[in-house]
This record gives sequence, C-alpha cells and structure tokens, in this order.
Amino acid sequence: MRATEIANAVMARHTTAREMAEQVLTRIAKARDLNAVVTIDPERTRADADDVDRRVVSGETLPLAGVPIVVKDNIWVAGWRITQGSRLFADFVASEDAIAIARLRRAGAVIVGIGATSEFACKGVTTSLLYGPTHHPLDPRLTPGGSSGGPASAVAAGLVPLAIGTDAGGSSRRPPAHVGVVGFKPSHGAIPYGPGFAEPFWRISVIAPIAADAADARLAFEAMAGADPRDPDSFDLPSAAVGAPLRLAFSPRLGLDVAVDDDVSAGLQRAVDRLRARGFAITDKDPAWPVGLAEDAVMPLQHAGLAALHGEAFRSDPTQFDPDIAKQIERGLALSGADVGRALEASTQIARAFAAFFTEFDVLLAPTVPCVAWPFTQLGPSKIGGKPASPRAHAVFTPLANHAGVPAISIPCGLNSQGLPFGLQLIAARGHDRLLLDVAANAERVLAGWL
Repeated sequence: MRATEIANAVMARHTTAREMAEQVLTRIAKARDLNAVVTIDPERTRADADDVDRRVVSGETLPLAGVPIVVKDNIWVAGWRITQGSRLFADFVASEDAIAIARLRRAGAVIVGIGATSEFACKGVTTSLLYGPTHHPLDPRLTPGGSSGGPASAVAAGLVPLAIGTDAGGSSRRPPAHVGVVGFKPSHGAIPYGPGFAEPFWRISVIAPIAADAADARLAFEAMAGADPRDPDSFDLPSAAVGAPLRLAFSPRLGLDVAVDDDVSAGLQRAVDRLRARGFAITDKDPAWPVGLAEDAVMPLQHAGLAALHGEAFRSDPTQFDPDIAKQIERGLALSGADVGRALEASTQIARAFAAFFTEFDVLLAPTVPCVAWPFTQLGPSKIGGKPASPRAHAVFTPLANHAGVPAISIPCGLNSQGLPFGLQLIAARGHDRLLLDVAANAERVLAGWL
C-alpha cells in the first residue's frame, strides 16, 4: 500500500496504525539480509502506533495516519540510537526529534526503524564499519548507492512505503534512481534542518523524502515543510502557481563533459521523447556553467567539514574510521584557507549559473545518474560509457542542485539491458518545490504505464 492509501484507510478506521506497524515489523525481520534497516525498537513502535490509533478515535485529522516510515541514521529521532554509521557514535541516543521528524509524528507517521547510511553520509556506497554493507533489492551483489542506501532500499523492497533521508550531494536521489523509486531533494530551507548532529556540509544538506511515487513524496514533504525560528535558513514556500505554459528544458548530460552509459543515455532520450509525444513542450538546452567546472572544485568543502568535526578524533585513533572517510579527513586536514575559499566561490558560481538558467526555463530535465548500480565492494563502477571511471564519476549529475539550493527530484524512467533501474532528474528554481512536484507527478503518470 502507498502512504496515501494507508493514511486514508487508518483515518477511515478500515485498519489501524498498530496493524500496519506489525506488518512492517514482520517484513523488516524477514529482510535482515538486505541490511537496509539497522535499528528497530518494536515496543516503542507499537506504543507510537497505539497513540496514533487513540488520536484517530478522538477525532484528530492526521494526513499521515499510521504510515510506517524509516528514518536515515543521521537524523535525530528522540529516544532512538542514531549513529551516523560511525563507531564514534555507536552508543548515541538522540535527546529530541529533529523538527522534520516531530512534524511527521504530529501528522500521524509511525517510525518503525532507522535506515542505514554510509559513515557521516559522506560516501556514495552505503557501507560502514559499524553495520557492514546495504544490498541492492534486485541483486545482493550490488550497492543501492549512497549515502541514503538504507532508506531507498527499504522503500524499493516494499518494507515501508516512505522513508526520510538527507541529501548533500545526491544522497537521496541517486540511491532511489538505482533501485527504482522516487527521491526528492527540496529547496535548501524548505524543510527546517535540525536539531541534530553538526554537519560536514555547510548549508547544502537537506531532509529528503523517499517514496514509491511522487504523491507519497509530496505527502511527506507537505508535513515537514515550512519555516521554524530554530532554523534561520528555513522559509515558507509560495504556491505552485507560475505563468503558463511551463517552459521545460532537457539536457542529456547537464551541460557537462562526462561519460554516460549507452543504455542510460538512450533510455533517457526515449523517456523525454515519450513526454514530448504526450504534450510536454521540451526544449533541448544545457545550463551554462563556469569554465572548468567539475565536482572536484567543490569537494574540498566536504573534506574540510569532516576534518573540522572529526580531525582530532582521527588523529587520536584512525582505526575508528572507515578507510574511505579517513582519506577524506586527511585531505581536509591538508587544505589551506585559500583552498576552501576557492571551493566556496565555485559553489557560489554554480548557484548563479542555475539562477540564470531558471530565468529562461521553469523546469530542467536531466539524468539523475550516468550508470546503473555496481558491486558494493567498489566505490564506483570501474567504467561508465565504456571509459575508465573515477570513484565519484557516478555522482556527477546531482551535487550541482545542492550547491544552488534548488529543488530536484528523481523519478524512475527506465531499465538497462540487465533490468537495473536509472532515473530522470527534474530540477526547478529555489522555492518552486510545489511546481516541481506537480511536473514530476505528471511526468510519472505518463512514464509509469509506458515503463
């Protein structure tokens, strides 16, 4: 059942939140080998579900009544063990809910588990020293990507209808694309961030719903969105209304000189052609990026952030860290202030380039990923588009939206010749989240039957 269906059924008292929770707990227990859900607390979940049922009987209207959700292991959930996938936080218990989680609870959602993340959400494969690897629901030899691989796999495997991740560079768009579900990165500030852990990503990470379809992603988003005085970056969104007709653009490589698998490239083109055939007026147009732009230009911000937060602990005991995260911390410790300044300037230029693009267009269509899932023992595929690939080559299309603060959503748009999913990414101007969700839902309706 979709989240919308569950909420309607619980509100109509055709079923109960407790019954939904019991079903999900059973499914999670049977799917332990997937390693998507790393922490459960059945008694707490049952108590929360019973409370929702009491609220329904008392006459409350709850838009997420009884909807079971999995929350990524870097978002605070009061009373739950939240570790960031790190040995340093193996025994940490959150003292309070993040604002977004409190709002979901208020809307009637029931937390049934904590979803796996890579250490500090800083790696494109969901594996950690604390919990081991999360597997792809279609092939256990593969990774769902990262860092929200646990939440994405939980939804794709049918364990829950809805999960909540974070996205600082595509972490809640790439895994959904790899497993065939929807991942929505809102505008920076559309959903308040925190209280929670200090972030290694300065003002680019967001709370991101992951769901089987755009309607459920929107249901979660609407429950979490809106300004809160505790987050100075948060704001209230405008309505979805813009001038008609919508101005849509398609960029097959997002204007970047990067490799894309042939199956992915051809599948994206077929999907866009299908949308055009069904009345979407789409112009081929690339954003104009600063000369020499590459993800390497902004990665120092992540490395510096990790070094600032965990450099001392790393110096004290490097064995506590995932070796791949340790390398990032070492790079961060070696950076100069000028290096960080150049990365901040590159981030600013990305935001300006997107802002200029969205004076001409309302929504940009582009790939979410250049490839399908790869073995979980590797940081990335060895080749993309038949060419040798760097460990971050799989992530080229998603970080730009984070640095611009704009909303972006990945919807399923095809399978490669081995039956592995990839996604179509839709991007809009900052604050136009509801417009983007409308367009994504319309595109999803066209593509779902065709797929």
